[in-house]
Amino acid sequence: MSYKKLHHDAFVLDSHCDTPLRLLDDANLGERGAEGHFDFIRMKEGGLDAAFFAIYTSNTLEPDTATRRAMQMIARTYDAVEANSDKVAVALCAEDALDNREQGLMSVFLGMENGAPIQKDLSLLRLFYDMGVRYMTLTHAGNNEICDSCATKEKRWNGLSPFGIEVVKEMNRLGMLVDVSHISDAAFYDVLKYTVAPVVATHSCCRALSDHPRNLTDEMIIALTELR
Repeated sequence: MSYKKLHHDAFVLDSHCDTPLRLLDDANLGERGAEGHFDFIRMKEGGLDAAFFAIYTSNTLEPDTATRRAMQMIARTYDAVEANSDKVAVALCAEDALDNREQGLMSVFLGMENGAPIQKDLSLLRLFYDMGVRYMTLTHAGNNEICDSCATKEKRWNGLSPFGIEVVKEMNRLGMLVDVSHISDAAFYDVLKYTVAPVVATHSCCRALSDHPRNLTDEMIIALTELR
């Protein structure tokens, strides 16, 4: 079997696409763009069946600003999908994405990069789930109310915070995937301690190949696979 046929026959998913930031600058995803690497034209040409749009907020933002920014990106994503409903549809679960493919449509999932927009309020976590967010990267380049980042020299919690433990439990209850990319090693192992569901690392590589703190050691990768 050729790699092209394998790619065509497989269900191909991009687990982390930063395009929502461009939507804030009024990018038109229905046209082939001169900037960035993604639009719905190239998504089709590349044989990409589904993409998680990353609702990214910086750790430098004030809490209310982060919440507003996240909601804006979610709204712009829905606008972009609606404007291209002949090409793409929002998916809320795997079955949606498979059904969309059968109908000749590509799928957009929502993932939130950095838990700052939920502030310190589980009701906001539930609201973002209701808006369609199906995974949350617990933090980004800074420590937040949930856990420590892999990028900071000084740690605030030395793993998950007490609120972070509640966040993981509530995400499990909702059916929202916990994303461990960007979090500290101690926070990673805390997540594995408290989760009752498999977790993901949506955009991390192997630390043995590239010694960067965002990447996972062999032991961490094995520990992820052992979650059931």
